Amino acid sequence: MTHEELIRKTFELANKGLGNTWPNPLVGAVIVKDGRIIGEGYHHQQGQDHAEIDALKNCSESPEGATIYVNLEPCCHTKKTTPPCAQRLIQEKIKKVVIANLDPNPLVNGQGVELLRAHGIEVEYGLLNEEGEALNEAFFLSQRKQRPFIHFKGAITLDGKTALPSGESQWITGEKARAHVHELRSLHQGIIVGGETVRKDNPRLTVRLPGYGGKQPWRIVLTKSGILPEDAHLFTDELKHQTLIYTEQDLSFSFEASQVIKVKSLSEVMEDLFQRRFILLMMESGPELVSTFMREGLIDRISLYQNPSFLGPGKSLFNELGVSSLNLRPRLTQLESKWLGEDHFLTGRLLCSQD
Repeated sequence: MTHEELIRKTFELANKGLGNTWPNPLVGAVIVKDGRIIGEGYHHQQGQDHAEIDALKNCSESPEGATIYVNLEPCCHTKKTTPPCAQRLIQEKIKKVVIANLDPNPLVNGQGVELLRAHGIEVEYGLLNEEGEALNEAFFLSQRKQRPFIHFKGAITLDGKTALPSGESQWITGEKARAHVHELRSLHQGIIVGGETVRKDNPRLTVRLPGYGGKQPWRIVLTKSGILPEDAHLFTDELKHQTLIYTEQDLSFSFEASQVIKVKSLSEVMEDLFQRRFILLMMESGPELVSTFMREGLIDRISLYQNPSFLGPGKSLFNELGVSSLNLRPRLTQLESKWLGEDHFLTGRLLCSQD
């Protein structure tokens, strides 16, 4: 197998941890000796072995003198629950390390490579780095911008409406599209909504898939007024301990103090969420909140479910976005799409004028 094929193999392995490694990245590793793969591994879950260690444990023979392929630079710091991987590779007398991406975490960011080279290990990096960064888009952005990656999801008709003028919106899309939404939810650490969504829709914001036994996302509510219905699902159900409320004013009812955070700006919200180790969040809010996020450059990916129907007058996906020129309009790139029954799913990275 070529270097490129082996790095792509690490991508495949890394993807096996999808949805389970947050706030850690997706990482896979392949160990090759004398032209043979002798070990494979990946990061299964936060707090468990990193990919390099998993691959070493799965080796069919001694890894001394072998080459390890990994999609992300081996860690070298001790500020985590697992031991550093670079030191372990040194101990195992690995001969060469081939890496797709350097780790943007300030605690690593090239230091792993330096440590390996200082101990006589040959290191090559940058192979398929664009594909590797796409694999870990949320991790890379969160480390560089020190805030969570925000993924907005919306359902619309062909004329871009989300609901009738009365607010009726259930359901614009079909069953396959709605099931896909729950699959997306399962891959995120939390879901952001505004106070208006809680007041109007009383959402549960849970993953409801047949047989699903994985983690449920945190529910994150942003409100200026602090006026929320005390009996809403988010504050009374069995997952109420996984609800955070960010508010500018005092909350209108009594709730667990550690889960109510007074803030003055969205930047404070993003800072607090990042400190709580949230790096990938979905947004399912109404037009006012998502438009505010858009204007402040805080939306990173948009996924739309479009049903082939029309509503005419109705609720739009966005409010004012502050677009003064067609050349400055926000646009999607790196597009992917597919059909889900009669609904069309489109997703892409958002490029704003400041990008």
